[in-house]
Amino acid sequence: MDALAKKHNLTEKQATDIVNLMFDGFTNELKNGGRIEIRGFGSFSVKEYDSYDGRNPKTGNKVVVKPKRLPVFKVGKELKGMVDR
Repeated sequence: MDALAKKHNLTEKQATDIVNLMFDGFTNELKNGGRIEIRGFGSFSVKEYDSYDGRNPKTGNKVVVKPKRLPVFKVGKELKGMVDR
């Protein structure tokens, strides 16, 4: 937040509000089943998993795992290349 505040001559609270607003928008988009793409960085989407029978590793008992939706991230080509160098 400090870098954003200094670069754009903002207060710390203004910089924090901007970042929180952005993350709230990302969260709402994913909650609604949307997709977020940040060019050169990667993309976020939601993957839906069906219910399945699992096993409790501690007791060995069968458990039913409920269907769920989870956010997934796919790294972008440019970021992958930069990290790999």
